[in-house]
Amino acid sequence: MNWAIPVNWATLVRAVAASPGDSGDGMSGGPGPAMKLPRVMLLCTGNAARSVMAGALVKASRVPVEVTTAGTHAVEGQPPSLRVVEAMAGLGVSLGGHRSHQIADTDLAEVDLVVAMERDHVAYVRRRHPQAASRTATLPWLASHLPGGPDGLAGRVSRLELAELPLDVQGEVTDPAGGDVSRYEACAKEIAALVAKLGARLQGDLHHAGQAARVAAFALGVPSSYTEPAR
Repeated sequence: MNWAIPVNWATLVRAVAASPGDSGDGMSGGPGPAMKLPRVMLLCTGNAARSVMAGALVKASRVPVEVTTAGTHAVEGQPPSLRVVEAMAGLGVSLGGHRSHQIADTDLAEVDLVVAMERDHVAYVRRRHPQAASRTATLPWLASHLPGGPDGLAGRVSRLELAELPLDVQGEVTDPAGGDVSRYEACAKEIAALVAKLGARLQGDLHHAGQAARVAAFALGVPSSYTEPAR
């Protein structure tokens, strides 16, 4: 039996990806109005599909972070494809006026965490932007290993020593490029489940990360391997 149900992503993550004591605005426990939000960059190859979907999902979750996206080999200023737009619409999330952007040193100056879609993107950052190597890892790995606690995001990321993390232990989100709409929809659901888990971890709440993962996997009908907590 297929237990997947139609889901509005914004509604789902507001229910499960916020901290247990959340007041409903998704900002409980985060920086106050006068405090600077942590900065998170989502990175893929062309900044046309995976990073765009991930960035929009993080924004929809109302996690108190500033979100940017970029690509390692992007053509500047291109809109997302219709397949990406349709896949995200199926989750109730709009991409707004997104335009593709090629990652540059200036983008990374104040970014606390770079969330890559695959190992090649991590390798690219290490090679071309080594100053950000200690802040870069893949989405699947971070969704299971970003530590919790009351410290700020930058401090928690620094303790991971990501520049030394072997590439072969980091999972990947497969590029849907060249596939049909169903392939893009599957990719969007995979990313959505991972973002549900990562969102709680970005706020330092490991207990809620597990809850978010379980609910997201059930609602989206994705394999549990996307959301199983780290042992």
